Amino acid sequence: MAHTAPLLSLAAGVLPEFSPEQTVAAAIDGGWPATGIWYDPATWTAATTIEVRDRAADAGVAILDIEVIWLKPGDDDPAHFAAIDAGAAIGAQNVLIVSSEDDPRRAADKLHRLGNHAAAAGLRACLEFAAFTTVGSLERALALLDAADCDNLGLLIDPLHLARTGGTPAMLAAVAPRRFPYAQFCDAPAHGPPPSDVGAIIHEALDLRLMPGDGALPLAELLAALPPATPLSVELRSAALRADYPDAANRARALLAATRRWFER
Repeated sequence: MAHTAPLLSLAAGVLPEFSPEQTVAAAIDGGWPATGIWYDPATWTAATTIEVRDRAADAGVAILDIEVIWLKPGDDDPAHFAAIDAGAAIGAQNVLIVSSEDDPRRAADKLHRLGNHAAAAGLRACLEFAAFTTVGSLERALALLDAADCDNLGLLIDPLHLARTGGTPAMLAAVAPRRFPYAQFCDAPAHGPPPSDVGAIIHEALDLRLMPGDGALPLAELLAALPPATPLSVELRSAALRADYPDAANRARALLAATRRWFER
């Protein structure tokens, strides 16, 4: 049965070797209605903000998210708040957060502050869980969000990370729909490395994802478990895709075509 495609966004991770400005240009040239943007505090400037914002606005391309805020042990990182401010300045709708903070109480407090900062800036702050972070399951993510006690915090589901942490689409039924402002989308084999092999899990996540329909993840079930028309960030990090399409616009175009074919069939 064909599915009606929701808003599809080119995830920044599809183009890891390109700048934010080049990512927006590739999304426009590739026909995407939305894109994600990677924020690097070492290289982001006021000129980056202006060019990304204006290129996207002129083309009518939405900026679905800016990433990534990575929580680490220790004090709050000013760059995390700067990432949110940059996202607000370019018109991003969401900011993506992952955590390697090993103290659950500190992690909750940091998320609370970031969620409130994002709310004031007009973005949703979304926590993503993965086997290689300290939030290694859906259950742990939900517990952390509850502890953080901020209405602006969402939960970002990546179909690969959901599968590799033992989660299933059926488990999402217990989550409040408001937690899902958007989701990620990709395919992979049904089974991957064991969760204990962190290096292999990271390698799969960064280099081995498959085009929608080329793997065996329960993508239709996942979409059915999410609120209708949830926007999707197509997070297809793939060494093969990068090798086959060294040109950013061609890569973007090929990925959009493959994603649309999955929805059509």
